[in-house]
Amino acid sequence: MEDPEGGAKPQLDGASAAGRKDGKKSRRRKGKRGGQSRNAAHPASHEHSGGAGQPARPMEDAAGNPARKRKRRRRGGHGVAQNGSPQPPVMEQAAAAEHAARSDGDSAPSRRNRRKHRGKRGLQGRPLTSAKPSSAPQQESRVEEARISVPRETQNGAAANRKGRQDGQINPGFQGDRQAGDHAWPEELYAALDLGTNNCRLLIAQPTRPGQFRVVDAFSRIVRLGEGLAASGRLSDEAMERAIEALRVCASKLRNREIRRMRLIATEACRQAVNGEEFLSRVVAETGLTLEIIDRETEARLAVSGCSSLVGRETRSVVLFDIGGGSSEIAVIRIGDNRFSRLANHITHWTSLPVGVVTLSERHGGHDVTPEAFEGMVREVEGMLGGFDCPEIEVAQTGDFHLIGTSGTVTTLAGVHLDLPRYDRRKVDGIWLSDDEVSAMQAKLLSWDFESRAANPCIGPDRADLVLAGCAILEAIRRRWPSPRMRVADRGLREGLLTDMMADDGVWRRHRNRRGQRAR
Repeated sequence: MEDPEGGAKPQLDGASAAGRKDGKKSRRRKGKRGGQSRNAAHPASHEHSGGAGQPARPMEDAAGNPARKRKRRRRGGHGVAQNGSPQPPVMEQAAAAEHAARSDGDSAPSRRNRRKHRGKRGLQGRPLTSAKPSSAPQQESRVEEARISVPRETQNGAAANRKGRQDGQINPGFQGDRQAGDHAWPEELYAALDLGTNNCRLLIAQPTRPGQFRVVDAFSRIVRLGEGLAASGRLSDEAMERAIEALRVCASKLRNREIRRMRLIATEACRQAVNGEEFLSRVVAETGLTLEIIDRETEARLAVSGCSSLVGRETRSVVLFDIGGGSSEIAVIRIGDNRFSRLANHITHWTSLPVGVVTLSERHGGHDVTPEAFEGMVREVEGMLGGFDCPEIEVAQTGDFHLIGTSGTVTTLAGVHLDLPRYDRRKVDGIWLSDDEVSAMQAKLLSWDFESRAANPCIGPDRADLVLAGCAILEAIRRRWPSPRMRVADRGLREGLLTDMMADDGVWRRHRNRRGQRAR
């Protein structure tokens, strides 16, 4: 049988096949300690081992590596049992390991070599197992794969962790893209769906560290459900068909996973439309999804919950706004010395403006927007904000107050500001924009025609007629609450839904208890 590392097999009665009885060190080992190869002193020669009539042993293999050959001799030479029948591979390796320990166990270099190559030898340094492993773990893994469809590295790690818990052991390799100490279990999947006036969005996630989660699957599509709603008061057949087609995709994703808890919401378009309830009944019949229409206050609180991690500890006041397709939610947050675990509990004032990028662009036109038309949109939104009764925010020092924007408008401005070749959420979410940078980006977009806006990779043709209407709403908010900086959030209602569901279920508290138990 050939050695797995390749090369010719040494003779059965070579110098390493039996222990030396005269107590002398091997000449080969002396040559290695002397710092020079034996080939230099004995070119083209062979060394005889033992007595007369025994076959000669070549000094080196084809690669000229004596050390590697010596290790093969320690392992090899016992591939035949005493009765002359070949041994099974496991028994052959076992005999080699036992012989190496018996003949060379007192040698420090040998012990170092075994430690050095311990990770490469399947049976060295650990108990022998049967040659035919049990297939039960593989069957369990396949059952788990069929039950929950999560990424393969998560599935493998989860199966190993479950086996470790049964054996009383912990598998430190189950990390994935999380840090050590994060313990998210694959059965705890949560889903959030937001059907808005312009977009249909879905997130499926696992809880990880307290207050955080890992996205397992996501979906987003522009459906323009509220198209023509401002003029007719009804959802058009074309808009409903686009939305139902997107919801079919979401339903398929949800059916393919075992979801612990989900929440599916509809916002302004279904709130305003006279046929909103009729549309949701059709959604149930055609997709099996049951959506709930949430009120404006709930929408504002969910937007705050989704962005809570972007509010620093030094911040004392925040105005958070979510510019949607049919409405715009604004929440004034004041944080005292005692901060609650849920940022939404610090909301002191909130409002929901019945205007969004779709409705505003339909009223004023979004294709060709002049500076005069843009100013007209700003004044309309300012008039709506005039009815919002909210005390002035006192700023004691720099850093106490800032704006947070969560919408396609502000993320588009950030992408254009960064001059991204294509939109990248990782580079946009959480970025700070100064007041001057926001003004410069708005002026830049206003100077572009429709084709230029559509050609920008961070805008595209689907948003080219909506982005300036969003900038007008943003400008009205900036005039009401001037701030030296604004933070961009590529997150919103879906993240707020997931955060609230996980907090209500106490998954982060249970994960913290599990880590404490394992630490003990």
